[in-house]
Amino acid sequence: MDATRKANLDRAFNPELIAVVGDKKITDYMWLKSVRDAKAKVVSVQIDENEIPGILEMGFENYPSLEAVPGQVDYVIVAVPRPVAPRIVADAIKSGAGAAALFTSGFAETGEEQGVQLQEALTNMTREANFNLVGPNCMCLYHSKAGIRNSADQWIGEEGDIGFMSNSGTHATSFVMRARINGLYPLKSISMGNSIAVDQGDWLEYLGEDPEVKSIGMYVEGTRDGRKFFEALRDVAARKPVIIWKGGQTTEGARAAASHTGHLASDMALWDAMIRQTGAIRVDTQDELMDAFKALHFMKPFTGSRMGIVAQTGGQSVLVSDAFGREGLTVPDLTQESYDILEPIVTVVGGSYKNPLDVSGSLTSIERGREMLDTLAADPNTDIVVIEASIGFIARRLERQGKGMDDLIDMFKDFQETIDKPFAVIATWNQDEAALADFRGKIADRGIAVFPSFQDAARAIRRLRDYYVTQGELAAG
Repeated sequence: MDATRKANLDRAFNPELIAVVGDKKITDYMWLKSVRDAKAKVVSVQIDENEIPGILEMGFENYPSLEAVPGQVDYVIVAVPRPVAPRIVADAIKSGAGAAALFTSGFAETGEEQGVQLQEALTNMTREANFNLVGPNCMCLYHSKAGIRNSADQWIGEEGDIGFMSNSGTHATSFVMRARINGLYPLKSISMGNSIAVDQGDWLEYLGEDPEVKSIGMYVEGTRDGRKFFEALRDVAARKPVIIWKGGQTTEGARAAASHTGHLASDMALWDAMIRQTGAIRVDTQDELMDAFKALHFMKPFTGSRMGIVAQTGGQSVLVSDAFGREGLTVPDLTQESYDILEPIVTVVGGSYKNPLDVSGSLTSIERGREMLDTLAADPNTDIVVIEASIGFIARRLERQGKGMDDLIDMFKDFQETIDKPFAVIATWNQDEAALADFRGKIADRGIAVFPSFQDAARAIRRLRDYYVTQGELAAG
């Protein structure tokens, strides 16, 4: 991406003036509402006399055209019918806008002659003008610090260090909301849509050069320039983590991708090879994407594979060992010194002070739980420490001590900050799903990696272990 286009994208992400073209009551003026809290001034462009009163009632100025808007427009959101779209994009180019995001769909992804021709017209005019068109067929841009959103339901605020790019508008929008529930702070999210002017390689390069973006995730269905994307990924992944969620992995999924954004899927073996060569991280679902980000952001870097585990019961100790074993992670014997410490602590008949610890009824206080965790962290045979927290099981015991789950989370946080090894919590099923969700949310908000199941935890930890190992190998040449 050349310097001019990059500077213009910076204008669009940090605008002083935003113009929303064609927003309507039938969609509840979704685009005006999505940017109404932006730091920029927001105006409407609408010529339908039936729509203008509602726009004015919301407090927005309305103009009959982009040319009539006073001042320099930095970012244009276009939500007009398909046949009109090229004319509005041409007006955005003429106005000198930094970028236009085209929400409108119905282009080459339909396979229809009119849609294909309209997309070709858009492609030609944006290339000739060296103009940043986001989309078409997209949910536009998100920037937490500028107050720009894909949806009025999304979080905005001054924190944020994650970049996300997505061929799917749904995934671009939901990523921001799900990330915040998981204690993560997105900074920028791009709904790429058909990505005819600013393609996947451009966006990856842009996020890679943003000093505020510390890690990057993406949902990608295909790429129009495989070589360019590979070179961008190789460059960016060497400097910051990149997590790739590839859609269209199967014949059926590839067919759906072609009709969704017009991207022709390539063989997954090629994508796997590219991901391995560049040191990126592959995931297959949005849940796995979130888990990988949690492990990346909240766990200290690690290259070892030896787990130190606290499990709540005997049956759970078997399942957690299986889960980590399936991912190539080991649950080793501890040293005799550790057993000497743990034996008088894990006292309930039927429990075990071996690794994984089957604490059963022995976890009677926060202090005792801390002693178990400290012992695992100090043992030279462990690289990573995890604890299962079955909240119904633990809460009853804490109540007898006059303590609550917040006290337990405080202990987890203090433990995480005082050890050198990575730490994670596995918050397992409870009969009160609302309480469980609240517990997980509180842990995540404290910056602690929390996973919903043994297998989810094992998969995320293995992926991050592989990432750190690969990065070390690539750095060593």
